[in-house]
Amino acid sequence: MAPAPAKTPTPAPEKTKKTAKKKKNVPEGRAYILASYNNTIVTITDPEGTVLCSTSAGSCGFKGTRKATPHAAQVAAEKAVEKAKAMGFQKAHVFLKGIGTGREQALRGLNQAGLQIESIRDTTAIPHNGCRSRRARRV
Repeated sequence: MAPAPAKTPTPAPEKTKKTAKKKKNVPEGRAYILASYNNTIVTITDPEGTVLCSTSAGSCGFKGTRKATPHAAQVAAEKAVEKAKAMGFQKAHVFLKGIGTGREQALRGLNQAGLQIESIRDTTAIPHNGCRSRRARRV
Protein backbone atom coordinates (compact mmCIF):
# COMPACT_ATOMS: atom_id res chain seq x y z
CA MET A 1 0.00 0.00 0.00
CA ALA A 2 1.37 3.42 -1.05
CA PRO A 3 1.67 6.20 1.53
CA ALA A 4 -0.95 8.98 1.30
CA PRO A 5 0.36 12.17 -0.36
CA ALA A 6 1.14 14.96 2.06
CA LYS A 7 -1.55 17.67 2.11
CA THR A 8 -0.39 21.22 1.64
CA PRO A 9 -2.31 23.80 3.64
CA THR A 10 -4.54 25.99 1.46
CA PRO A 11 -4.00 29.72 1.87
CA ALA A 12 -6.86 31.66 3.48
CA PRO A 13 -8.79 33.87 1.04
CA GLU A 14 -7.76 37.49 1.20
CA LYS A 15 -10.27 39.80 2.83
CA THR A 16 -11.59 42.54 0.61
CA LYS A 17 -12.71 45.90 1.92
CA LYS A 18 -16.39 46.63 1.51
CA THR A 19 -17.10 49.83 -0.34
CA ALA A 20 -19.97 52.09 0.67
CA LYS A 21 -23.07 51.59 -1.46
CA LYS A 22 -23.72 54.48 -3.83
CA LYS A 23 -26.87 56.45 -3.05
CA LYS A 24 -29.24 56.72 -5.96
CA ASN A 25 -29.98 60.22 -7.18
CA VAL A 26 -33.34 60.19 -8.94
CA PRO A 27 -34.78 63.72 -9.36
CA GLU A 28 -37.90 62.65 -11.27
CA GLY A 29 -40.09 59.55 -11.45
CA ARG A 30 -43.52 58.11 -10.88
CA ALA A 31 -45.79 57.80 -7.85
CA TYR A 32 -48.42 55.05 -7.83
CA ILE A 33 -51.35 55.28 -5.41
CA LEU A 34 -53.50 52.17 -4.99
CA ALA A 35 -56.54 53.01 -2.86
CA SER A 36 -58.61 49.92 -2.06
CA TYR A 37 -61.48 49.57 0.40
CA ASN A 38 -59.12 48.12 3.02
CA ASN A 39 -55.76 49.86 2.58
CA THR A 40 -53.83 52.50 0.63
CA ILE A 41 -50.45 51.66 -0.91
CA VAL A 42 -48.08 54.35 -2.21
CA THR A 43 -45.18 53.23 -4.41
CA ILE A 44 -42.52 55.55 -5.81
CA THR A 45 -40.48 54.46 -8.83
CA ASP A 46 -37.89 55.91 -11.18
CA PRO A 47 -38.95 56.78 -14.78
CA GLU A 48 -38.27 53.20 -15.95
CA GLY A 49 -40.49 51.70 -13.24
CA THR A 50 -37.86 50.37 -10.80
CA VAL A 51 -39.28 50.68 -7.28
CA LEU A 52 -37.39 53.12 -5.06
CA CYS A 53 -39.63 52.90 -1.99
CA SER A 54 -43.09 51.76 -1.02
CA THR A 55 -45.33 52.35 1.99
CA SER A 56 -48.86 51.49 2.98
CA ALA A 57 -51.28 52.63 5.64
CA GLY A 58 -50.67 49.30 7.39
CA SER A 59 -46.90 49.80 7.48
CA CYS A 60 -47.45 53.24 9.04
CA GLY A 61 -48.98 51.65 12.13
CA PHE A 62 -52.69 51.69 11.27
CA LYS A 63 -54.63 48.49 11.90
CA GLY A 64 -58.02 47.16 10.87
CA THR A 65 -60.60 49.59 9.54
CA ARG A 66 -58.37 52.59 10.33
CA LYS A 67 -56.13 51.59 7.39
CA ALA A 68 -58.90 52.58 4.97
CA THR A 69 -59.29 56.13 6.30
CA PRO A 70 -58.20 59.25 4.41
CA HIS A 71 -55.88 60.22 7.27
CA ALA A 72 -54.00 56.91 7.01
CA ALA A 73 -53.61 57.42 3.25
CA GLN A 74 -52.15 60.89 3.78
CA VAL A 75 -49.67 59.64 6.38
CA ALA A 76 -48.58 56.81 4.04
CA ALA A 77 -48.06 59.24 1.15
CA GLU A 78 -46.04 61.65 3.28
CA LYS A 79 -43.84 58.81 4.57
CA ALA A 80 -43.20 57.55 1.03
CA VAL A 81 -42.12 61.02 -0.13
CA GLU A 82 -39.88 61.36 2.93
CA LYS A 83 -38.08 58.11 1.97
CA ALA A 84 -37.83 59.16 -1.68
CA LYS A 85 -36.46 62.63 -0.89
CA ALA A 86 -33.40 60.93 0.63
CA MET A 87 -32.68 59.81 -2.95
CA GLY A 88 -33.07 63.31 -4.37
CA PHE A 89 -36.66 62.76 -5.57
CA GLN A 90 -38.47 66.02 -6.45
CA LYS A 91 -40.92 65.65 -9.35
CA ALA A 92 -43.48 62.92 -9.99
CA HIS A 93 -46.09 61.80 -12.47
CA VAL A 94 -48.92 60.39 -10.32
CA PHE A 95 -50.97 57.31 -11.25
CA LEU A 96 -54.15 56.77 -9.19
CA LYS A 97 -55.85 53.39 -9.03
CA GLY A 98 -58.83 52.14 -7.04
CA ILE A 99 -61.90 53.62 -5.44
CA GLY A 100 -60.97 53.73 -1.77
CA THR A 101 -61.62 56.65 0.56
CA GLY A 102 -57.93 57.61 0.79
CA ARG A 103 -57.55 58.33 -2.90
CA GLU A 104 -57.77 62.14 -2.92
CA GLN A 105 -56.14 62.53 0.48
CA ALA A 106 -53.08 60.51 -0.58
CA LEU A 107 -52.65 62.90 -3.49
CA ARG A 108 -52.83 65.85 -1.08
CA GLY A 109 -50.27 64.07 1.12
CA LEU A 110 -47.81 63.89 -1.78
CA ASN A 111 -48.29 67.60 -2.44
CA GLN A 112 -48.06 68.56 1.23
CA ALA A 113 -44.79 66.64 1.66
CA GLY A 114 -43.21 68.93 -0.94
CA LEU A 115 -43.38 66.75 -4.05
CA GLN A 116 -43.87 68.62 -7.30
CA ILE A 117 -46.68 66.88 -9.21
CA GLU A 118 -46.21 66.97 -12.99
CA SER A 119 -49.33 65.07 -14.06
CA ILE A 120 -52.16 62.96 -12.61
CA ARG A 121 -53.56 59.93 -14.43
CA ASP A 122 -56.39 57.66 -13.29
CA THR A 123 -55.70 54.00 -14.13
CA THR A 124 -58.70 52.47 -12.34
CA ALA A 125 -60.01 49.43 -14.20
CA ILE A 126 -63.50 49.93 -15.67
CA PRO A 127 -65.64 46.86 -16.45
CA HIS A 128 -66.72 47.04 -20.10
CA ASN A 129 -69.26 44.21 -20.27
CA GLY A 130 -69.17 42.60 -16.87
CA CYS A 131 -69.29 38.92 -16.08
CA ARG A 132 -71.84 36.49 -17.50
CA SER A 133 -75.29 36.97 -16.00
CA ARG A 134 -77.15 34.27 -14.11
CA ARG A 135 -79.41 31.83 -15.92
CA ALA A 136 -83.08 32.79 -16.30
CA ARG A 137 -85.17 31.51 -13.38
CA ARG A 138 -87.84 29.00 -14.36
CA VAL A 139 -91.04 29.14 -12.36
